[in-house]
Amino acid sequence: MLLALLSGLFAAYYATASSETSSLRYSRAGSSAFYASEAGLNIRAEAIRQIFVDYNRPTGTSPTATNPCIGANTGSGHFACINYLFNMRTVRSYVAEDAANPVVLTIPPGERYQNLNAQEYRYTTVATASNNRNRDEAKLELRFKSRLVPLFQFAAFYNKDLEILPGPAMSLAGPVHTNGDLYLFSASSTLTIAGQVTTAGSLWRGRKNGAVGASCNNQQVRIFDPGTARALLPSCPTRTMLAKTDVAPWNGMIQMAVQPVTVPSPAVFAPNPGQIYWDKADLRVVLAIAANATITGVQVRNQDDSINVSASTTLNACAGIVSARAVGTTTIFNHRENATIRLLDLDLLGTLNCLQSSNWFSTAKRLDDSTEGGLVLHLTVKGPNSNLAKTNYGVRVRNGSRIYSSVAGAPSVQGLTIVSDQAMYVMGDYNSINKRPAAFMADTINELSNNWDDSNAAAGLGSRIASSTTYNAAFLAGTDVSGGIEGIAGQGGSYNGGLENYPRLHENWSGRINTYRGSFVSLGRAQRATGTWSSQSYSPPNRDWNYDTSFNDAANLPPITPRFVYLRQELFVRDFDG
Repeated sequence: MLLALLSGLFAAYYATASSETSSLRYSRAGSSAFYASEAGLNIRAEAIRQIFVDYNRPTGTSPTATNPCIGANTGSGHFACINYLFNMRTVRSYVAEDAANPVVLTIPPGERYQNLNAQEYRYTTVATASNNRNRDEAKLELRFKSRLVPLFQFAAFYNKDLEILPGPAMSLAGPVHTNGDLYLFSASSTLTIAGQVTTAGSLWRGRKNGAVGASCNNQQVRIFDPGTARALLPSCPTRTMLAKTDVAPWNGMIQMAVQPVTVPSPAVFAPNPGQIYWDKADLRVVLAIAANATITGVQVRNQDDSINVSASTTLNACAGIVSARAVGTTTIFNHRENATIRLLDLDLLGTLNCLQSSNWFSTAKRLDDSTEGGLVLHLTVKGPNSNLAKTNYGVRVRNGSRIYSSVAGAPSVQGLTIVSDQAMYVMGDYNSINKRPAAFMADTINELSNNWDDSNAAAGLGSRIASSTTYNAAFLAGTDVSGGIEGIAGQGGSYNGGLENYPRLHENWSGRINTYRGSFVSLGRAQRATGTWSSQSYSPPNRDWNYDTSFNDAANLPPITPRFVYLRQELFVRDFDG
C-alpha cells in the first residue's frame, strides 16, 4: 500500500512537472516570438520615418489581406513584404497606408509641439513570427502616425545647445525647441517667451559658459502658461538646472527631456546633384574661381552641375537696378573672420527683372510658379577649397526690399527661398514692402544695414555707422558653441553670442533699430565662416525682433521649408498567439 501511494505521488508529481515544463517551454517560445515580431514592427516603422526625413514619401502597394506575404502576394515598394530573422524565428512583415493620407492638422493642446501645423501620414505595419516548423507563433500589428512639422513654425529651433541671454528686454512670441540643453538668462531686463518650450536636454537658469557657481542673475525670465506669464525661478543665486517639479505649474508649456527629433543635416544645402535644394532650385548661380584664384565668371548651372552657356550669357548681360549688372562679384573685409571675403553679388530686383524678361531662361517657368510654394535660388562659390572650413567666400543679396519684378505686367512672386552653402550677406531692407513668404538658408547669416558702404568695410567701427533696417525672412544657419563643447555647463570658454546674436552684425548699430520678423533655425555649427563671436566688430542695435506669426498658416511658409519628423503610436495589438 505504501509503495502504491508513493508511486501515485510520483506519477502526479511527474505529470505536474511535465505540464509546467511544457507550459514554460510554450511560454518562452511565445515570448520569443512576440519580441521577434515587435522587432519587425519597429524596423518597418523606422524605415518609413527615415523616408520622410530624406524628403521623400513612401510609395508602393501592400499585399492583400488574405494570406499576406505568401507566394506571390508580396506587395511592392516600401510597403512590400520583408523577412527578418530574430530569436531563431522568421518574421514576415509588411506595411499598409491609410487611404486618407495626408491629413493636415493642428497638433492638439497638451501634446508636444502643440498648436503647430503638421502633415500627418498614417500607416499600419504587421509582423508575423514563425518557428522552424513554419508554424505561426505570434502576429502583431502597429498603427502609427508619421508627423512632418515645418521648422519655421518656431521662434527658435536649435539642433544643439541653445542660449538666450539678452541685455535689453526681449520677447519671443512663438515656440522654442532645442535638441540639446537650453540656457535662459537675462542680463539687465526681462526675457519673455510666449510659446511652448521643449528641450531634449536640460533646462538651466544661467549662463552655460560661466564657472561652477556662476550667477543666474535675478532678472526675470518669464514663460507663458495657458493663462498668464509667470517667472521661471525668479531668484537663483547660482546657475541652476531645473527639475520637472519646478516647471509643473506651466501646465505642459515647458517640457524637458523630450525625445530628440531628427532634422536634415547641413549637407542638404550643398551645391551638388542629389541634394534637394540644388536639385529643386529654379535658378543655380555659381561664382566660378580657378585653381590659381582667378575668377572664371558667374555661371548658371544645370541640375547635373554642367554650365548652361546661353542662360549664363543672358544673366551676365542683364542690367541691375543699383549697379551695372544684375549679378557680379566684389570683395569686402570681415573683421570677425579677419579676412577679405570674395562675394558673389546679386541684385535681387535686377535678377527677377531679368528672369521675367527672358522667360526664365526658356523653361516656360513664370515668377508666380508655386510648385514648391514659390521660387528657390541656389547661390554659391566654387573655387579652391570652397568645400572646406574657413573658405573666405560668400554670397550677397541686395536690393530686396520688395520681392518682385518691376517689369510691367510681370506676375507676382508667391514666395522665395535663397540657399547657399557659403556665408550669406543680406544688404539693406529685405521683404519689407508687400511681404512674401521668404527664407535664407546658408552657412551663416550676416546683416548689413541700409547705410552699408563696401569702401568702409575695413575701416574702424566709427566709419561703419548703421541705419535702421528691416528684415522679414526665416533664417536657417550655423551657430557657434560656447566653450566649444555641447551639453556641458560650466566648462568656461568664449560665449557664442546666444540667440540675440544669431545674425552676424558688422556695424555700429547703437541707437538704430534692427527690425526682424521670422524664425531662427540652427542645424549645427557653421562650416565655412568660423570666426568667433568674441572677434566681431560691432555695436548692438535696439532689437525689434519677433516670430513671424504668419508662418502659423502653412500656406505662408517659405518654399521647401525644412521639417522634422516624429512618430506617434496610435494602436499596438497582438492579433494571434499560437
